[in-house]
Amino acid sequence: MNTKLKCLLLDDELPGLTYLKMLCEQILELEIVKAFNNPEKLLAEIPELDFDLCISDIEMPGIDGLTLASLLQNKLVIFTTAYRDYAAEAFDINAVDYITKPVTKERLQKAVAKALERFNTAAPAKKFIYLNTDKGKALLYFHQIQYIRTALTDSRDKEVFLVDGSSLILKNINFDSLLSQLPTIDFCRVNKKEIIAITAVKFFNHNEITLNRQEKNAKFTILILSETYRSDFLIKVKI
Repeated sequence: MNTKLKCLLLDDELPGLTYLKMLCEQILELEIVKAFNNPEKLLAEIPELDFDLCISDIEMPGIDGLTLASLLQNKLVIFTTAYRDYAAEAFDINAVDYITKPVTKERLQKAVAKALERFNTAAPAKKFIYLNTDKGKALLYFHQIQYIRTALTDSRDKEVFLVDGSSLILKNINFDSLLSQLPTIDFCRVNKKEIIAITAVKFFNHNEITLNRQEKNAKFTILILSETYRSDFLIKVKI
């Protein structure tokens, strides 16, 4: 059983970050990996960082703490903020705790204890979803998916294209339900009719995405990147 949590700290205000780091250094259950005062810099370094927990402010320029937390797939998050208004949203994304500033050592210690308990009882991350298809019940493994689109024959259904070149019709399911079951960091909606796996992206520009998938005419699949979903896509491909 783990007795220490590897921790990232994030606050755009340096005095607040310094104070938070000082408190965390007094908590034996924490090992501080790195402290950041810029959420974009934290996201840029994610692939090289080994951590279990992120203690983050919410209101920050650029990427706010709630958006950032949604990108930290399978990582624990504790929010520290001067505002009470975000509590419901924080717990909607399964945050461990929500601490209003000024943060005290005692209050932070309680939050860390919750995080440690959750870490030690966490189930292994799922690698698939269980769905109804035109061929019966199916286990759809995340690493097999390239992209998903609204089915041509019935908009209530969705067609999923797999890396082996095959496809399945997912019966009577909407995009919101699909996205809630797919790993947030690995999949992205790019327009009203399509979801992609980030690993399937070959090229992209401001308005289009080319997938690493060839059509029957040997040309690569090209999808429209709509303005509504552009910022979320750009964040995920830059991590």
